[in-house]
Amino acid sequence: QVQLVESGGGLVQAGGSLRLSCAASGRTITSDVMGWFRQAPGKEREFVAAITWSGGSTYYVDSVRGRFTISRDNAKTTVYLQMNELKPEDTAVYYCAAGRTFPRLSPRAWGQGTQVTVSS
Repeated sequence: QVQLVESGGGLVQAGGSLRLSCAASGRTITSDVMGWFRQAPGKEREFVAAITWSGGSTYYVDSVRGRFTISRDNAKTTVYLQMNELKPEDTAVYYCAAGRTFPRLSPRAWGQGTQVTVSS
C-alpha cells in the first residue's frame, strides 16, 4: 500500500508559478507510473500529466502542455508538478496518483489533494 501526500498548493495571480510536490511512503513507487489529476468545482476529475517509472517519458493534457512540467526524483519517492504561466482556468484541487499504465495511469492510489487557486 502506498500513501501519497501532496503539498505546494496556494493562491497565485494569473501568470504566476507554483510547484506541487507529492511524497510517497509505505512502499517504493519505483515501478509506478506517476501522475497528476485535477478537479475544478462542478466538474469531473481530469488527467493533467504523467511520468513513467524511469522518468524518460512524460505526457500532458493539451491545455497545460508547454506550461507545466512533471518530474520525479532519483530516489523515486517524490513527484513534482512545476506550473508556470498559470491561468484562472487552472484553478482546481490537484491530486497525485500512482498507477500501472502510461499515460492515463489507471490509478490505484490517490493523494488527498491540494488546492490551487489562480486569481485574474
